Amino acid sequence: MEGLISMKRRIAPISRRSALRLAGVLVALTMVAAACGSDDGDDTEVDGDEPAATTEAAAPVTEVELVQAEGDLLDAIIDRGELKCGVSGSAVAFSETQPDGSQTGFDADYCRAVAAAIFGDADAVEFVPLTAAERFTAVQTGAVDVLMRNTTWTQGRDTEVGMDFGPTTYYDGQQLMARASDGFSGSSQVADIAGAVVCTNAGTTTEQNIADAAAAAGIEMRLDTFEDFDIVTTNFIQGACDVITTDGSALVGRKANQQPDGEEWVIFPPTPISKEPLGPTYGQNQSRFADVVNWTVYATIIADEKGIDSGNIDARLGDGSLDAEAIRMLGGEGELQTAMGLSSDAFYNVIAQVGNYDEIYSRHLNPVGLSREGSANAGWLDGGLIYAPPAR
Repeated sequence: MEGLISMKRRIAPISRRSALRLAGVLVALTMVAAACGSDDGDDTEVDGDEPAATTEAAAPVTEVELVQAEGDLLDAIIDRGELKCGVSGSAVAFSETQPDGSQTGFDADYCRAVAAAIFGDADAVEFVPLTAAERFTAVQTGAVDVLMRNTTWTQGRDTEVGMDFGPTTYYDGQQLMARASDGFSGSSQVADIAGAVVCTNAGTTTEQNIADAAAAAGIEMRLDTFEDFDIVTTNFIQGACDVITTDGSALVGRKANQQPDGEEWVIFPPTPISKEPLGPTYGQNQSRFADVVNWTVYATIIADEKGIDSGNIDARLGDGSLDAEAIRMLGGEGELQTAMGLSSDAFYNVIAQVGNYDEIYSRHLNPVGLSREGSANAGWLDGGLIYAPPAR
């Protein structure tokens, strides 16, 4: 994998015994990263994930910032004064690095939402772009506090890799994209790619998913993998790949932004070949921080359900229209945020500064053609799967 990532070297003194234990952990993490790194779709993550075989072994970790080795992560973040949030940086509409170095996108805004909850300042976040191979090691070593990087929740990642997962913020599924001029259409099926050169990211679940789907369809294909989805898409544009595959949301974004004039790219099959629930990912056994991340997401969903957004939140607080749950969530009577180690108005800051779920979604995903209506990402009252437990 490419060099881990630049990070501050703040290594606290540790005993020889602790050093030996840590060395063993890092060796294990390196092996896990090599064996289990995956993206989830565009990078691909927009997740496509678990590894089929990775093409490069993870680089040994020699120096790390041991934030998570001991102690409470939420306290460490508060003391630091900034959230370190891992993103893709190249996932269209989810997290894209701009020429000035800033980050835009759905995932990037959820980084800001967590920062707003902790600090009352949505800008108190350091974005750390990560490849699929780098991301889990970055969490385990403390290089980042949380991943908002279209990472798919899987059993292996929840156990072997040692990750914990927050609420699903985007329900996705793996699909394929090809040129209409090559005879493909939106109704094409996996069987129709027989003999094709299919390209995707190395080290992601998309590799295994498409291999399994081809085997189930009884066809043969050639699967070429590349380090990131920018390279995959470039090869597709240049004709080196007949078909590319990753999460459907990533394909929609690439089609919207990179389809050449005079060509028509089609995405298929209509029913995705996998389930790819995407959401925040963090290290195990940090329940206070996990609660903050999870309830930040839930607060955006509850606000959406109640019609509270960044534009009307102050008016709603003053007009007597809020029910008891909304009042608690926004810091009024019965609030529970202080028990979480946050200010009482933590979730007020989230909604006021970043927005509710629909605002975040519509701001970034609607422009590339990803509509909530009729999809799994609609609210539960509208037939979708986006749902939050009660704030009480």
